[in-house]
Amino acid sequence: MSEKIWLGGIYLREEGGYKIILKSLIHYKKRLQTIHASPEVKQAAAMFAPVLQSQAKKRIPMIESTKENIEKFLLDPKSTESLEQNLEIMEKALECRKSDIEKAESTSEDYFIKLIKDVEESKKDIPDIDNALLKIKAYTE
Repeated sequence: MSEKIWLGGIYLREEGGYKIILKSLIHYKKRLQTIHASPEVKQAAAMFAPVLQSQAKKRIPMIESTKENIEKFLLDPKSTESLEQNLEIMEKALECRKSDIEKAESTSEDYFIKLIKDVEESKKDIPDIDNALLKIKAYTE
């Protein structure tokens, strides 16, 4: 087992990193499912919006697969190979959640506020998100 996998496993399992990652994956899925209502898509050119929506539909099964792989890993730490394939999705989910929290706070757009629900409570997740992103980047380098 490589050192990278071991460190990543420690973070996910022992340090509870899986919690913020699963929370972010759920958010990311919800974001992609409602992308048609997103202010960015509404402002995009008419021909660009369908491309974004199509890409969003392709990512949703990848999110589900990532969640399943994390759950398998929590039950059996030896199943890290599947997690390596999901690092990009984990990173995107974390970045998406962080970005949407910041947009909900700074723009006061209804879309982001409804997506995040409790902005003040969600802001408390930002240090955990930043930490997870650092761990993932260290895990992949």
